Amino acid sequence: MLTAEENDLLTHTGPETAMGQYFRRFWQPVLLSEELPEPDGDPLRVTVLSEELIAFRDTDGRVGLVDRECPHRGADLFFGRNEKCGLRCVYHGWKFNVEGKAVDLPNVPPGVRHHETVQLKAYPTREFGEIVWAYLGPTENEIPEVPHMEFGFVTPPKRYVTKQLMECNWAQVMEGDLDTSHFSFLHMPAPSVPSNENRDAPADERRLKWIRNDPMPKFQILEHDVGFVVGGARSTDEADETYWRMTQYSVPANGTGPSTMPGETYFGFTLVPITDISCWMYCYAWNPERDLGNEERHKLETTGHGIVAETDDYYVPIRNRSNDYEIDRNVQRTQTFTGVKGLAEQDIMIQQSQGLIADRTCENLTATDAAVVKFRRTVMEAARRLAENQEEPKAPRRHEAYKTRPGSWFANEGTPFEDVLINRFGHNRGLVI
Repeated sequence: MLTAEENDLLTHTGPETAMGQYFRRFWQPVLLSEELPEPDGDPLRVTVLSEELIAFRDTDGRVGLVDRECPHRGADLFFGRNEKCGLRCVYHGWKFNVEGKAVDLPNVPPGVRHHETVQLKAYPTREFGEIVWAYLGPTENEIPEVPHMEFGFVTPPKRYVTKQLMECNWAQVMEGDLDTSHFSFLHMPAPSVPSNENRDAPADERRLKWIRNDPMPKFQILEHDVGFVVGGARSTDEADETYWRMTQYSVPANGTGPSTMPGETYFGFTLVPITDISCWMYCYAWNPERDLGNEERHKLETTGHGIVAETDDYYVPIRNRSNDYEIDRNVQRTQTFTGVKGLAEQDIMIQQSQGLIADRTCENLTATDAAVVKFRRTVMEAARRLAENQEEPKAPRRHEAYKTRPGSWFANEGTPFEDVLINRFGHNRGLVI
């Protein structure tokens, strides 16, 4: 449980807030590369961390992310002309390059200081993993590298990248991922649907049964350089065997799915607040060992799969708050626990049902919320240290430590969590080496 003041600290990410300043020390995904498909194409409105900006791809293919208002008299640059390596305001023709430098002021006489002093606010951008990332923090010193997440290093046939709109605060989405105990309910069949008790049942069905039968996984958490890894251990059909599901969290807002076995496809995401009551969830599926199969990619691109929801052309989930997530009460009674189609949509439904900003002042937390508590402490303490002591976070400079894997594993009862991680990943925190 948090106080109202603590909840505000956690959830408010505008430019003048402590958490907003903390976020700005990290690279943020601001667009998919596919949203700026060609040089000199249409500018796009982008809101990130409550700041209204314009993105454009110039003649040379570079991406600019600049203030929405022209520094002349505040005209909206969304209506500007993207031409010849710059964005030109249509009001008086002022033109700016991707660095925000004024390269043409046609109504200002030569020799006037405006030609040297006028600057449009602009943020550095990089393209990595088919995502446009931006650094909104201070640039007096050398800026950090984009986090080296594994999905960005595999070839495009081995990955799928998209995004989906979340109509609630970023923190409750992050908490929903870290709380993997909810799988025993939210994503299960209806109680009337029996589990497959055959010991030779397909692996997916056996795993589903163990998650369903053990709603109180025993959690352990181990810190690493940029966050922590969470392990949830459940009982299986064997008395001396444990089924582990492991989730990676990296500051400030990166998470993963916990279910991947060796050879299967991994899922991860990065959250970026739009405002305090909405965020983008950038989702990526990747397989370091093989190309994604045609059927797998088709599901990701059309109906959704895993953490990826079915969305419209604007990346808005088809099943959303406006249509009650197309809940089917008959399906809820006879087939699934929620009556909502799609694992991702079930998560979206329940996270958004907590309100635009979840009220954490009246919670009753349990042992299965350990990772949620750890997450809150991690980011709140870091934001306070930055705001009160000007202590810069170290994680942005540890870009290699973001290359981690989540996943599942079987181990003998009583096997230490570190040993489980080593046996599954070859590293005691799940780092890709």
